[in-house]
Amino acid sequence: MHALTLISFFFFTGLVAAITWWVTHRDDHSSTRGYFLAGRSLTFPLIAGSLLMTNLSTEQMVGLNGSAFNDGLSVMAWEVVAVIALVALGLFFLPRFLRSGIATVPQLLSLRFDNTTQLICNIIFLLAYAVILLPIILYSGAIGLQGMLDLPGLTGIQSDTTLLWGTVWVVGIIGATYALFGGLRTVAVSDTLNGVGLLIGGFVVVYFGLQAVSDGNGVMAGWDILKQQTPEKLNSIGGPEQQVPFATLFTGVLLINLFYWTTNQQIIQRTFAAKTLAEGQKGVLLTGLFKLLGPLYLVLPGIIAYNLYAGEGIKADAAYGHLVFNVMPPYLTGFFAAVMVGAILSSFNSALNSTTTLFSLGLYKGVFNKNASEQQVVRSGKIFGWIMAFASMIIAPLLAGQDSLFGYLQKMNALYFIPILAVVLVGLLTKRVPAIAAKIALIGGCLVIAAVYFVPPFTGLLDYIHNFHFVGLVFALLVVMMLIIGKLAPRATPWVHEDSGEVDLTPWKGAIPAGIVLVVLVIAIYVAFAGGV
Repeated sequence: MHALTLISFFFFTGLVAAITWWVTHRDDHSSTRGYFLAGRSLTFPLIAGSLLMTNLSTEQMVGLNGSAFNDGLSVMAWEVVAVIALVALGLFFLPRFLRSGIATVPQLLSLRFDNTTQLICNIIFLLAYAVILLPIILYSGAIGLQGMLDLPGLTGIQSDTTLLWGTVWVVGIIGATYALFGGLRTVAVSDTLNGVGLLIGGFVVVYFGLQAVSDGNGVMAGWDILKQQTPEKLNSIGGPEQQVPFATLFTGVLLINLFYWTTNQQIIQRTFAAKTLAEGQKGVLLTGLFKLLGPLYLVLPGIIAYNLYAGEGIKADAAYGHLVFNVMPPYLTGFFAAVMVGAILSSFNSALNSTTTLFSLGLYKGVFNKNASEQQVVRSGKIFGWIMAFASMIIAPLLAGQDSLFGYLQKMNALYFIPILAVVLVGLLTKRVPAIAAKIALIGGCLVIAAVYFVPPFTGLLDYIHNFHFVGLVFALLVVMMLIIGKLAPRATPWVHEDSGEVDLTPWKGAIPAGIVLVVLVIAIYVAFAGGV
């Protein structure tokens, strides 16, 4: 069994690496345009595949299914509400980003406000990616692989701590190699290949899981048993004690999704590399269509695992790996573990590629060496990328012991998501708000949220208001504060959003109809499962 699992694992992993090398080995990896923006050559299939796979990593597969193990279908909010954010990206944000010809979100703030605002935003992104994002990707990946591959049996190592550190470092080094030697197009191609495997594998897990629930009597029989035995787990409306109460969909959950899909450098960098606005919009909205399928493979397996293993004392974040290991045939377990490694690598190398972009173009070229050549800028990014990779490999194992990995991730993300989103939105929607307002919002917003999260007695505030409502309130206060400063001390001249001429800005004719259809489908899904089935 172990041999079959390992053979299928190495075969699929090697196949993806070989195809990626064959497609991209002649690409320009020496210039900033080629390395960081794939030569602005990405078409909609690559954009959609890369967006989906950058998002779908083990913090999703392991963490979100773990949340579903506890709370059921209501945690699908992180998938379904994301569709609203993707529609906003395609119709509002992306045309403005491509008009600016930017490679990073902080560059937009430099154009709209000033260089100091760009520097502050760069530093916030880099700190957040180093301490929050990259370590969580590696930690969740290691936990998922341990469950799927029976690593103690494969390696003979019985120490959980030793296995955790070893898995984190192996995956981290492979991911860093992909990201730092290949550039963005290499990341996008490998993401798309792994995305196909992940979608197939995700649905196969559901198939075998429902078969296990029905003792081999068929998928529909398994679904009927789930409805009969755990109807409370199939309610789209989250209760007040759950991780995502329904009311939070309209405050913090919506805002965190909006930032993640419209302003998060790790995600939207591949949309900056779109060949045209039309290609970018098609890719973004196609991603939205795929996200509607997310609950089937990112939430339903957690509910299946609850039905099968609820009485066995399994921790929520171990449920998905346990399900895969127990219901999948050995040859498919290896394939799916390879897909999961691809998912870990895609998120890790995308975040790392974005980190190097932020550092090289924002700090190295913008602050440390303003006369740097293209080759020096790319080289600085690679060196900094390895530093960040090693830092995240050291931090990742220290995350062990969280009650809900996905809940922890969303809470920590709000620290920097909310202030940056507020500044970008106000910057794009107003012409007179000055740079000082943006600086106060960026620094003050991060400090206020951090104080309430970590500093007594401010932490007591979350006993009276849900965390997602709290961050929604902070967002509203930051926006109002910036607007007031804009009225009292406006810019001397109104900001003019000039066309850089970098990208063809002709929109896709089907963008608005497609966006409307996606929003209607989101509402329909919530209505269909309101109150359970």
